[in-house]
Amino acid sequence: MNRYFQHPRHAGATVVDGGHTRFRLWAPSCDTVALEVEGHAPAPMSRRKGGWYECVFPCGPGARYRYRVAPDLAVPDPASCYQPDDVHGPSVVIDPGAYDWQYPRWSGRPWHDAVIYELHVGLLGGYAGVVRELPRIAALGVTAIELMPLSEIPGGRNWGYDGVLPYAPESAYGHPDDLKALVDAAHGHGLMVFLDVVYNHFGPDGNYLASYAAPFFRADLSTPWGAAIDFRQPAVRTFFEDNALYWLMEFRFDGLRFDAVQAIAERNWLCELPARIRTRTEPGRHVHLIVENENNDAGLLRAGYRAQWNDDAHNALHVLLTGEDEGYYANFTPDPIAALARVLAEGFAFQGEISPVTHKPRGSPSGDLPSDRFIIFLQNHDQIGNRALGERLNVLASEPALRAAYGLVLLCPQIPMLFMGEEWGSRQPFLFFTSHTPGLGRIVRDGRRKEFAAFSHFASETMRDTIPDPNAPETFTASLLHDAERDAPEHVAWAASIHDLLALRHRWIMPRLAGARAMGAQVIGPKAVVARWRMGDGTVLAIALNLGSASVPMPDAPRGQCLYAQPMLETDGISDVLPACAVMVCLAEVPDE
Repeated sequence: MNRYFQHPRHAGATVVDGGHTRFRLWAPSCDTVALEVEGHAPAPMSRRKGGWYECVFPCGPGARYRYRVAPDLAVPDPASCYQPDDVHGPSVVIDPGAYDWQYPRWSGRPWHDAVIYELHVGLLGGYAGVVRELPRIAALGVTAIELMPLSEIPGGRNWGYDGVLPYAPESAYGHPDDLKALVDAAHGHGLMVFLDVVYNHFGPDGNYLASYAAPFFRADLSTPWGAAIDFRQPAVRTFFEDNALYWLMEFRFDGLRFDAVQAIAERNWLCELPARIRTRTEPGRHVHLIVENENNDAGLLRAGYRAQWNDDAHNALHVLLTGEDEGYYANFTPDPIAALARVLAEGFAFQGEISPVTHKPRGSPSGDLPSDRFIIFLQNHDQIGNRALGERLNVLASEPALRAAYGLVLLCPQIPMLFMGEEWGSRQPFLFFTSHTPGLGRIVRDGRRKEFAAFSHFASETMRDTIPDPNAPETFTASLLHDAERDAPEHVAWAASIHDLLALRHRWIMPRLAGARAMGAQVIGPKAVVARWRMGDGTVLAIALNLGSASVPMPDAPRGQCLYAQPMLETDGISDVLPACAVMVCLAEVPDE
């Protein structure tokens, strides 16, 4: 058994030997707590300092248990490692060393190798379903898969952000060892595996923490999802720090993506976390920590986080490609090409300026950071699924402009990310779906439809009623990908073009990416920009992009070897005119004069 692959946890069930397990629960709001193991009489737990309860019980892996925290309330373990009967059922003791790792020597890949593929495990058929897709994903040129959150959710249909048991991999997708087999198989294909974790809130169904650990939450601060988690509490900090190490050590994930960290008020905990993680993982192992952060806090990227999802890049590109100007896209409609130029030159578009949407300052200076500190994408789960009808960009933008945009995204020195199905240009929607109780489901449905009342297309109640009900099973099934679409000739051709772009990235960009720095970007037309980067080996990469419908002059055209051009150049030389819906990527041995 691979006992090496463990991280000792402060909370939850820890197998002491084959016949005994130690149980620990932080329940500062309780006077007494009892352990209830199925088939045994309740056992009182000893109260320890700081609101902890503990006992060692004669049971082993497979035992099903709850904590009795009140005469009328028995709850699952908040640090449960397996919930086969969903969020309200008993927890199950798991032996963390039972899985036999096939690639125990895997140490990851350096960050400059990263090409990320975000996916939803449930839509691909659970952990085993993802394993079946790995050869295809690896052959595409992807080097890392990123799994949307896996913490146990109510029911089996959910994006994962309503999780309530952060240590329990979603049981509807398989056993925890099936998840380990997925990570193991990915490593066998040379793929890193990242996990999206949610430390800013718990879902509304199945979260019992407030009933026995009220200090877990703040009474004086709220988030869009309810009371803020109180990271001032040492036990709370430890709970989530242990969780990060649990996924990285026991499940061998290569990195974590921290969801919406702007909703975590205690920034000092966020700043301390990377160092704590890296001192407790094996030397020489590549561990990559990624943030999503509406605040554009560049300081976190200096504190040890590897990169941030660059929503500014997406939003500027989306406005240029679609012309949409409502919601958060209003931040970019005044001058989207200038925003894109700043993204390519400095990382963030907003670095302290006032947001036109919120009328508040947003962001901090980021121009000193390497280009690979930013993850660039045209689509992800949020940007598709948070649309009322879940349309993908292939439905919204012209194909010639979209092809040009992919040349930029997949060949620039920021780290590229694709969303499942994007690689073949899928037109299937990705909708917001849940499997809540009927009462909660109606609340979610009505609340979601109300959110879109401010959008012109959904101003009338009649149009809002066309927004799919997240709780309806058919909303989930409408989001499934289909082999028939993927195998259609036009989609096979689209996938081939993405494969070819990634092959170019592997050959020309990855070997030079470490240490790459932006040299600036210039707007050359209403929807056109030229950007340059000094690569790690001293060469200069230049990308000229025109998403407009008319050609534009390039007085300072890229020089050197042309790595890629769309549409194809008519001559072997570099033109000083950039056609409509075009991209040109060049690599020069010396800086442009």
